[in-house]
Amino acid sequence: MSLWWIGNLILIIVIVPVLVALLNTLLGALERIRGASKDALDGGVALIGELNTTPALLERTDVVIKEVANGAVRYAGPVSKLLG
Repeated sequence: MSLWWIGNLILIIVIVPVLVALLNTLLGALERIRGASKDALDGGVALIGELNTTPALLERTDVVIKEVANGAVRYAGPVSKLLG
């Protein structure tokens, strides 16, 4: 019967503090993950406001691409005459 008491004391004195320390470490990591996920969510919500101008920016990009294509065609004509 005294071996049971010794086992219980070892359990209380050694195992329980180790479990509490491990749990504390786990909870600290969870809090850091929660903070990082909150920052990511806040950044995503802020980014949504920047997406309202996307259609206008895409229209401008299309215009610029057409201008560059026209310039490239105008440049390629004389270059081909010089080389060819």
